[in-house]
Amino acid sequence: MTALPQHFENWFDARGWQAHPHQLEMLAKKDEPAQLLIAPTGGGKTLAGFLPTLVELGSRPQSGLHTLYISPLKALAADIRRNLEKPVTEIGLDIRIEDRTGDTPATRKKRQRVDPPHILLTTPESLALLLSYEDAPRMFAGVSRVIVDEIHALAESKRGDQLMLALSRLQALAPNLRRVGLSATVEEPEAIAKTLAFGSQPCSILHAPSGPTPDIQMLKTTEAPPWSGGGAAYSIPAVMELVKQHKTTLIFHNTRAQAEIFFHNLWLANDDALPIGIHHGSLARAAREKTEAAMAEGKLRAIVCTGSLDLGIDWGDVDLVIQIGAPKNVKRLVQRIGRANHVYNAPSKAILVPANRFEVVECVAALEAVREMDLDGEPHGRGPLDVLCQHILIRAASGPFHADALFDEFRSTGDYASLTRAEFDGCLDFIATGGYALRTYDRWQRLLLKEDGMWHLRDPRSTQRIRMNLGTIQDTDKLKVRMRGRGSAAPLGEIEESFAATLEPGDTFLIGGEIVRFVGLREMDVIVRKDAAKRPRIATFMGTKFATSTQLSHRILDYFQRSDWSELPNHTADWLMLQKTISALPNKDELLIETFPNDGLEHLCIYGFAGRNALQTLGLLLTHRLETLGFHPLGFVATDYALMIWGLDEVTDFAPLFEPANLRDGLENWLAESAVMKRSFKTCATIAGLIDRNGPHPKKSGRQTTFSSDILYNTLLKYDPDHLMLRITKEEAMRGLVDFSRIEEMLTRTNGKLLTKRLERVSPLAAPLLLEIGNVPVRGSAQERLLTEEAERMLSEVGLE
Repeated sequence: MTALPQHFENWFDARGWQAHPHQLEMLAKKDEPAQLLIAPTGGGKTLAGFLPTLVELGSRPQSGLHTLYISPLKALAADIRRNLEKPVTEIGLDIRIEDRTGDTPATRKKRQRVDPPHILLTTPESLALLLSYEDAPRMFAGVSRVIVDEIHALAESKRGDQLMLALSRLQALAPNLRRVGLSATVEEPEAIAKTLAFGSQPCSILHAPSGPTPDIQMLKTTEAPPWSGGGAAYSIPAVMELVKQHKTTLIFHNTRAQAEIFFHNLWLANDDALPIGIHHGSLARAAREKTEAAMAEGKLRAIVCTGSLDLGIDWGDVDLVIQIGAPKNVKRLVQRIGRANHVYNAPSKAILVPANRFEVVECVAALEAVREMDLDGEPHGRGPLDVLCQHILIRAASGPFHADALFDEFRSTGDYASLTRAEFDGCLDFIATGGYALRTYDRWQRLLLKEDGMWHLRDPRSTQRIRMNLGTIQDTDKLKVRMRGRGSAAPLGEIEESFAATLEPGDTFLIGGEIVRFVGLREMDVIVRKDAAKRPRIATFMGTKFATSTQLSHRILDYFQRSDWSELPNHTADWLMLQKTISALPNKDELLIETFPNDGLEHLCIYGFAGRNALQTLGLLLTHRLETLGFHPLGFVATDYALMIWGLDEVTDFAPLFEPANLRDGLENWLAESAVMKRSFKTCATIAGLIDRNGPHPKKSGRQTTFSSDILYNTLLKYDPDHLMLRITKEEAMRGLVDFSRIEEMLTRTNGKLLTKRLERVSPLAAPLLLEIGNVPVRGSAQERLLTEEAERMLSEVGLE
C-alpha cells in the first residue's frame, strides 16, 4: 500500500491520527480511470478523495486547474473548502482552493475563468455554465481529477444526467481525466460505478469498514400519536427536553411546511429561550447563511431543517438527530442520521418521531432496515432526452461542433450508452429547427450546418439566453416575500405562486419561523408585515412531499404478517390486532379491499402500498371507471398506503377495475385530457430549451410561462402529435407525476389476487383516511379538537379508544 509523504505523515502524527486503510488505498489507485468509494459518514471519505490531489500538487506544483470537486449543495461546497484549507495551510502546501456556485460574486467568477485555482469546488449547474464558454478548452485542458461527492444524491435525478453529460465534455477536453465518486449510501454500487465510468473504462469499487452501529430509537411518549396528520405536535414537550439534554440537535422534517409549523410550535414551548434556528431551501440566502454560521460557531442548540442539511456538511457539535415523521426512504434516513457525531469511531445518535399512529409501524420498519443497512432506491432508467437537448445547446454556446463527435461523447456516458443515432438526430433537429410544427418560427431556428460540416449557433448573441436558462432544477414557481416599506431589502424567502394566489389581505402565515400578515402583491413580490399573533391563520406554503419507497412499503407489509409485535407500543399493536380481527391485515401477495357504509355513503378502501402519487393516479382512474359503470363515485383520498373512494353505490365486482390493460388504457385517455401532461410539458420544454424562464428582461411569472407553454402544447398536439417534446412529456408524466410504474409493481406483486372484505362499519386501518377527508376544509384552532373527536367517535364504533 502506498505510503504517505513524510510531511503528510507528520501532520497526521501531530494530531494523533492515522490514515485509514481506504484513504491509503485511494492514494495507491490514484491513476485508475475511475474509483467509487463507499464509506460511512465521518469515515474520512472526502479526505480520501482529495488525498491524491494534495500529494500530487505537493510534490509537483503546477499552475492552473488540477481538480474539480462537484457537490449537490452550495453549502456543502463552501463547507468542504473551509475544511480543506486547514490541512493545506498546516502542511504548508502552496495550493489555491476556491468554490464557485450561484452565491459567488461575479467578479470572482470572471477571474476564475482567466486564472483558475488548483482546486475548484462547484455544483453541476456551475460546471455546465463554465463549459458553455468559448474559453472552456483553455480552462479545463490541464484538469486531472474530478471528485463527485454524495454521488448517490445526484444519480437519482436529472441533475446527475446533466453532470454526467458535462463530464463527457470534460473528458473530451482532458482525455486523461480521472473520476472519483464518494458516498455513504449506495444501494447498488455496480450501477453507480457504471454511470461514473467513462465509456468502456473500468471503475473500481472500494468499501470502507462500516463503523459503529448507529444508536437509533423511536421516541417514547406518554401521549400516543394522533390518528392522522404529519405535524407531530404531540411530541413538542419531549423534543424540547431532548434539545436541553444535548449540545446541538438537528430536527429534520420531510417538507418545508412541516418544518415551519414545528419550529413555530417549538419556539412557543421554548421557556428557557434556548437559541434555536430554522433552515430550508425557501428561506432567503442571508437567512440560511446566518443559520449556517451560527451552527459552525456552536451557537445554536437546535436547528429545525429539511433536506437542505441532509448531505455531507460537518457540524462538529451535532450530537443528536431527530427525524420528525416517518422517513419514507431508508437511504435518506441513513444520510440524516450521519449528521450526528460526525466522526468515524463514534455511533450516530438519532430519534424517530412518528407523526401519526400508522407512522409508528413505518418507523419500526425503517429502524430494522437501517440496522441491516438494507438501502432503498428506485431505478433511474435511461438518460432523459430533455437534458440531452439542453446539453446540445450548452455545447453550441461554447463553439461549433461536429455531430458525429458529439454523438460519440454522449454514448460514452453511462445512462446514455444505449442512445440511438435516430434519437440523437431527433434531438439535434429539434434544437436546430424546433421540429416540424415550429420550423417556420425564427425564434426556434437556433443552429446552422455550415460548409465546414460543423453546427454553429445561428445567432451568437443567443449564448446569453442559453446560459441564463440552463439547469434541470424545476422547483415550483416561487415569489419573493418582502417586508413592507423596506424597498430593495433582501427578501425573507420565497413561497409558491399557487399559495400566494390563495392569500387575501389580512391572512397570516409562517416564513422563517415568523408570523407575517399578507398585504398584497407588487409585481413579482409578496408584500407582508410583521404580525403579533400567536398562531397563523394559514400555516404555511406547500413544499415537496416524499412518497414511501417501494422497499420500505414491502417491509411494512412483511411486518404486518409477523407474530411478534413486541417492538410496537401497546396502542399501535392493539390497533393492528383489532384490524386483523375485524377485517384483515394487508400483505404483499394479495390486494386487500374493504367496503363499508359510513355517514350515508358507500366507501371502498384499497390498501395498495404504492406511494401517494401512484395511489392518487389510481384514484383518478378508478373513479372515472366507476363513473362509466354507473356507480356514482363522489371523491377519493390517497395516502402512501391506501386509497379510499366514496360514493352512492356499493361496489361488489372488483376484478375488472384492476385489469392491467384497462388501467393502462384509462391512463392513456386520462393523460390526453388532463392538466398533468401540460405540467410535464412545461417542465420538459423548459429544460430542453423550448421555453425560456429567464432573459434580459424581468423574469416571467409561473402563470405567464404556463400560458405560453399551454399554447405550445396545444399547437404541437394539433399539428405535430409525434413531436419530440410530446414524446418526452409523456414519458416524464408516466414516470414522475403519475408514478404509473408503482401501480404496475402493485399489480405484478399481487398477481390478480384480491382479498375483499365487506364490513358493517369503518375498519381501524381505514379510520385515519376518513380523518384525511375531514382534514381538508377545516381551518383554525378548532381543527385539532374536531379531528380528535371524530377519531374517538369512529374508533369507539370498532371497539378501540
